[in-house]
Amino acid sequence: MNKVHLPSKDQVTLSQKVGQLFMPAVFINDTEEEVQKMEQLIANYHIGSLCFFHSRASAATNFEGKKQIVHNEKSYGRLVELIARYQKAAKIPLLIAIDAEWGLAMRIENTPQYPYAITLGALQNREDLIYHTGKAIGRDCLSAGIHWNLAPVVDINSNPENPVIGYRSFGDDKQKVFTKAEAFIRGMSEAGILNSIKHFPGHGDTATDSHLGLPVIDKSLEDLQNNELYPFQQLIQKGVDSVMVGHLLLPQLDNEGPSTTSHKIITGLLRNQMGFDGVIISDALNMHAVSKTFSEKGTLEAKAFSAGMDVLCFSENTKEGIDLILQQETEDRIEASFERIWKLKEEAFSNTNKSDGLDWETASEINSEIAQNCLTERIGRKELLEEIRASNFLNLAVHNGKANLFSKGLEEAFGHPVLKIPSDQGIIQQKLDKTETVVLSLFPPAVKPKDQFGFDDVVLQIIKSIINGKKVLLYLFGNPYVLDILGILPNTNVVIVYQDFPEFQKVALQHFLGKTMAKGLLPVQLKTFSL
Repeated sequence: MNKVHLPSKDQVTLSQKVGQLFMPAVFINDTEEEVQKMEQLIANYHIGSLCFFHSRASAATNFEGKKQIVHNEKSYGRLVELIARYQKAAKIPLLIAIDAEWGLAMRIENTPQYPYAITLGALQNREDLIYHTGKAIGRDCLSAGIHWNLAPVVDINSNPENPVIGYRSFGDDKQKVFTKAEAFIRGMSEAGILNSIKHFPGHGDTATDSHLGLPVIDKSLEDLQNNELYPFQQLIQKGVDSVMVGHLLLPQLDNEGPSTTSHKIITGLLRNQMGFDGVIISDALNMHAVSKTFSEKGTLEAKAFSAGMDVLCFSENTKEGIDLILQQETEDRIEASFERIWKLKEEAFSNTNKSDGLDWETASEINSEIAQNCLTERIGRKELLEEIRASNFLNLAVHNGKANLFSKGLEEAFGHPVLKIPSDQGIIQQKLDKTETVVLSLFPPAVKPKDQFGFDDVVLQIIKSIINGKKVLLYLFGNPYVLDILGILPNTNVVIVYQDFPEFQKVALQHFLGKTMAKGLLPVQLKTFSL
């Protein structure tokens, strides 16, 4: 990354300093008209930072899924091009941010994807792999011109019904969440990329999606300190660049409004009690948990800043927000946030690390090693694998459109053709009458629990019927929370593979062939296994 020179702070006016607090969203699939509007906004209001998303259809306000997301084969090149354009429009260099929790692939197609946090959570005493993951993601960010990865998630996912955190969390154990997050941050820092731990004060124990509504966490400060706040506090003491505040209502801490606009939570708890003196950034301000409550433009931004926020992420009312903050806030208060943001810029722009482009080879190597160490078994009898291997098992699969290397590998090794649910259901039913053993590879259509992870009722019913009627060995290439909707029985045999990447499928095949052991542990409690 080329070294960037900041102007002297003395040359920055008060109005420009307020502009530095704002982080509008930008989208790689925007039209030329929309790009030019953003260039004007940057130039006219001295915007401090930008957060990149894929498209307006994939942004937070589309979580109802009403807009179609268009695939863009040239996403990465477009990202690099837009960063250059927006930097050129800025009189003060911009901090460029993105959510890259599992790599740029979280927002940008055709870029290396790394495992979800829940997959890393299954690793046992392999923080070195998490460190290398963080470092590789950091280098990919660096290659595009990104300074700030708004990651990792340090929420403790203690609620299986959580619709938005789930697979994005390292697990439900506070100490493991801390140690794994710390390793990820060390890796990113080594690459020279800024971090942001989120979603303060803890978004794990809720069944509400804050993109759509306001989650309530009805816990005392003592309860929060004993669990949700633990990884935040430990990481703050270790040193982090920023903390992102989630949109949560905590009535025992402040019953007057969400954490986003709570002086008691942002300034009182995070800043004063927990001793965090770095940048505090909001979660996306267009999310319905808060945006629907503030109808007058700029009032949400002004209220969040008044509560102690430094950076206003995904603000859609920049001009009005700047005007209100200038009217309502003291120069000292503005100066305090500006100093924190400027310090972050000085750190980011002093980074002389270089990246020659996306490192696909390293990504594949890391993914292979993680796959070899995260596979998680729940098998009743050790002899079962050998018994099924030796049987005339049915090789069944539920696809998600990705290449099924695992089932194809079984076909090549044992001569049992792959049969797909539901398209081959007629043949499957005939063969089920003649066999007692099944190897079922399951590729969920979606990673999020919305709409049954993308499964339709017919497919779910077929899966449940097979699980109930036959001796099944299930390989799950996806979010382990899928198991809670499958009608799993106490004696159902499951191998959780977590990801559908080719590297993970190859390791799963080696596991079935008896050539590798399952070394991972499930990092969360499933309702299925607690019955």
